[in-house]
Amino acid sequence: MAKLKIGKKAPAFTLENQKGKEVSLSDFEDKWVVLYFYPKDNTPGCTVEAKDFTALKRKFSANKATVLGVSKDSVHSHCKFIDKQKLSVQLLSDPDTKMQKSYGVWRKKKFMGREFMGTVRSTFLIDPKGKVAAAWDNVKVKNHAEEVLERLKELRAGDK
Repeated sequence: MAKLKIGKKAPAFTLENQKGKEVSLSDFEDKWVVLYFYPKDNTPGCTVEAKDFTALKRKFSANKATVLGVSKDSVHSHCKFIDKQKLSVQLLSDPDTKMQKSYGVWRKKKFMGREFMGTVRSTFLIDPKGKVAAAWDNVKVKNHAEEVLERLKELRAGDK
């Protein structure tokens, strides 16, 4: 799958969140959406990333943005992850990886000489019109949530 281009419409989706409630991109019309894809609940890098986005949730909200995390883990797994790590961001379950494929983040990966299909840690900032405003591919977790927040602030300053 080709990478999504800045300025293009973000692919629509409807997935279940950690409470089993359906969440769609269209639910966030006229709002910014931070959509981050991560490989697996309760793994070291994914935990740090989720905690960092949780720590900055109020600042994202103050900038009219909702943070959504997506992995192929189940709704049940997301509930346990949220409870264990005291997370406040919404996590969406994409067990068949259909959404990840549409965003181009379900790709061939290599680890210790082995090739396999998996989630490439990626983040998309979607503007209030549903277009991709910024994208990060193959994300390194350290300071990533802060970087996304700063980019959001820059883009919002241009809207004023």
